[in-house]
Amino acid sequence: MKQLAYILIFAGILSVPAPLLAQTEPEDIALAQNEFQDSFYESLKQKGIENYDKAIIALEKCQRLEPNNATVLFELGKNYLALKDYKKAYDSFEKATQIDPKNKWFWVGMYDVCYETRDWDQAIVIVNKLITFKKEYKEDLVSLYMNTQQFDKALALINELNDTVGKSDLRDNYKIQILKDSKYQGTEKDNLLAQIKKNPKDEASYIALIYLYSESNQEDKAVEIAKQLEKQIPNSDFAQVSLFKEHLNSGDGAKASKAMNMALASPKIDQKIKHRMLNEFLLFVKDKPQFEADLDNAISYFKNDREVLVAKEIGKFYHTKKNWEKAAKYYEMHLKTNSDDVEATLLLFQAYTELSQFEPMAKRAEGMIELYPMQPQFYYYAGLAYNQQKNFKKAKDLLEMGLDYLVNDTPLEINFNIQLGEAYAGLGDMKKKESHFQKAEKLINKK
Repeated sequence: MKQLAYILIFAGILSVPAPLLAQTEPEDIALAQNEFQDSFYESLKQKGIENYDKAIIALEKCQRLEPNNATVLFELGKNYLALKDYKKAYDSFEKATQIDPKNKWFWVGMYDVCYETRDWDQAIVIVNKLITFKKEYKEDLVSLYMNTQQFDKALALINELNDTVGKSDLRDNYKIQILKDSKYQGTEKDNLLAQIKKNPKDEASYIALIYLYSESNQEDKAVEIAKQLEKQIPNSDFAQVSLFKEHLNSGDGAKASKAMNMALASPKIDQKIKHRMLNEFLLFVKDKPQFEADLDNAISYFKNDREVLVAKEIGKFYHTKKNWEKAAKYYEMHLKTNSDDVEATLLLFQAYTELSQFEPMAKRAEGMIELYPMQPQFYYYAGLAYNQQKNFKKAKDLLEMGLDYLVNDTPLEINFNIQLGEAYAGLGDMKKKESHFQKAEKLINKK
């Protein structure tokens, strides 16, 4: 938060008030000056080697010789601060400002103490004084308002600085934090409308206002601003976000798809907004197969997104709808770039089972056994697939291997025994068939 640098101020260090010397002999004046000078430089030497206690002793000697020397008080404050004696440090700096209120660094010393003690309220008082020396301290004031939760003042100052010196990442982050509280959004909407009126070509103001209207469920106003943006900046990608929503609401899938693809291709638009658009499009097209190619194209924009695995999530969406064909399609799309995803593979095997697609399931299950040789689910699905293909010997061998890795999973153990019974039945071993079916029945009765 702070950018402080101390400058040693020598001007006035050796000054001796005239009234104190009026009746003093020249030899005594020289002696006092030498004594002051020696003690002062001794303090600097001791401070330089971090002997702060000794530095303070030397400075106290200087203070006895010149009680109203502000620089001595300033140096005392710095040494007390180094020793974390915050009260004495603050008092020393404050006395220095009372003697010389025009010296910025004395006020900086007081600010230092407030910062170290996290006394943000007093720091605000000091920084307001420092602003009269240097306007850049307004940046510190924004952070102090945030620390003291004076968000209305922080927001007003952020907008002022954005307007006068330009935006900064820190202030942008503060603003996002403030605007999470809806009570500040009205003020910000007014500010953004004023900014748009002042500069109709400033895309950022439109974007921020569209976002605020969308967050507060004022979709009509969001669309209105998006249209203004498109009119003022025809090639703006962000205008497409709200126009996409408008096209969906009017049932125009072709225009919605075009607007969505423009937005998804834009590096300016946040990933969360892109995910939301894709989810809305998914809900729109779930019963409209003519737009499935558009959905697949949209998914391609997220192929490098490691936070949200879009194709997998769409597969899950269709999974819950028991649309097994589409679920399998999107799981396969996901697994092309995430072949070791255990969860997605098991979900795909469920879809394959419902679709009776046992040949690709057998091949994929054996591949997963090579990657995860201790994962019993893959042996089970491989055994199931080979049983359905009447390759009973291979089914039996895989199921028996997988059973060795099964621990505390009764439902899966039941399924293993059923499939082993089927395998032995296919091999003509009725005794073992009955044995495994009986094991499955006992486990079922225990549940």
